[in-house]
Amino acid sequence: MQSIISLVGLVLIVFIISIPCGYARQSFPKYSIMWWVLIHLPIPVIVMLRIKAGLNWHFIPLTLGCSVAGQIIGGVVSRRRKQNDEAP
Repeated sequence: MQSIISLVGLVLIVFIISIPCGYARQSFPKYSIMWWVLIHLPIPVIVMLRIKAGLNWHFIPLTLGCSVAGQIIGGVVSRRRKQNDEAP
């Protein structure tokens, strides 16, 4: 039961950490250095949290998927906000 709670908490934290990086990434040209940094910035934090939670390497795909989902959601929010700012 404890590992399930740790896993759910880790997944939520990973998702929340990745949203601001995806949001900020939309401000930079695709494949630029800063774009690349913002994609990979949460990874060391995610690895540290996974190890601290006592979860082994089998959960890497799940945390990676949540990180990608957070990046996508952050990018969508950024694009919609820019579209709303441009609309009269």
